[in-house]
Amino acid sequence: MNSHIIEVKGLNVSYDKKNVLTNVYLHIEAGHAYGIIGPNGAGKSTLFKAILGLVEPSHGSVTVYGGKIENARKKVAYIPQKDLFDQDFPATVFDIVLMGRYPHKKIFQKINDEDRQKASEAMKAMQIENLGQRQIGQLSGGQQQRVYIARALCQEAEIFFLDEPFAGVDAMTEESIVTIMHTLKAQGKTFLLVHHDLTTVQQYFDKIILINQRLIGFGDTEKLFTQQNLSLCYGSQLSILHKIQQL
Repeated sequence: MNSHIIEVKGLNVSYDKKNVLTNVYLHIEAGHAYGIIGPNGAGKSTLFKAILGLVEPSHGSVTVYGGKIENARKKVAYIPQKDLFDQDFPATVFDIVLMGRYPHKKIFQKINDEDRQKASEAMKAMQIENLGQRQIGQLSGGQQQRVYIARALCQEAEIFFLDEPFAGVDAMTEESIVTIMHTLKAQGKTFLLVHHDLTTVQQYFDKIILINQRLIGFGDTEKLFTQQNLSLCYGSQLSILHKIQQL
């Protein structure tokens, strides 16, 4: 039986006739935390969007659970960079978290008490139960990120895509997200995170994907996270490597 829940084969993505990703081959296995690592402009967010069907590849294919992403929407949660959200959206925190139940509903099917209970449990897990009646724009960046993670938890997804979830959040929020990730990973859930802080890669991820418009490598963090591979990935941006404590 194929254990690959996501397969990317020969993926090319172009914007305005310029290649952003070239000939990417990947397979993602369930129950792991993958760090997507690479310099600015490397195509990390584009890789997410291509897997999720939000951009059209110019070449290649992507399958999720052996088929099209449209057939697996319930199982997939996507949390883009927080500044992409409408800060004036007229909904409470509880309303936004409850949106995680919509993929499980048929047309015209109403939200019920079980859905509300799941939303409450997700908010409690992210320690935002006291913010339920606040409007999203009134929250700090760290609080907002907790809300969107809670929505994904409420959805009961199997695969979580998080695009720079730690950007602009406080240390306590980052710790909460990592704790939730490791807890759910132990239950068989899969996480893919675009991540920039190389000092925490070994602590956060058991697998990594090194990318810079093409795939530099992917696999176990302990084997792949070396200065040689990082040099191949970051090229002239080697100045960041001095931040790494241990390799």
